[in-house]
Amino acid sequence: MLDYTKTFSSFSVDDAVKAKEFYSQTLGLDVNDIPGMEGLLRINFKDGNSLMIYQKPDHVPATFTVFNFHVKDVEKTVDELTKKGVRFEIYDMPGIKTDSKGIARGEEMPTIAWFKDPAGNILSVIEEQ
Repeated sequence: MLDYTKTFSSFSVDDAVKAKEFYSQTLGLDVNDIPGMEGLLRINFKDGNSLMIYQKPDHVPATFTVFNFHVKDVEKTVDELTKKGVRFEIYDMPGIKTDSKGIARGEEMPTIAWFKDPAGNILSVIEEQ
């Protein structure tokens, strides 16, 4: 059995300055530079968890969702983030179809909307059940 005390997730970006601006100013998250570690950011969440974002020169955006934010109202969140310049992804594929705002709704899945950070990583807002 793995004996651990805490967990965190991480993913790469191509530009830590742009990432810090997006995550702190656009999304309104608590983002801090990690002292002595250029290009390394930590996002601290209200629930006590954290996320590490690191700058990688040969970064390739993930083709899958790297991080999900539970929200009370996806539609309201999409509207607020759209006003801040966030563009939501439009999908029309088997199993996933979004509306014109980029929101997927269905009986078989939660209400969810996907968007990308400046490095092209896919994030989502997903409605709490």
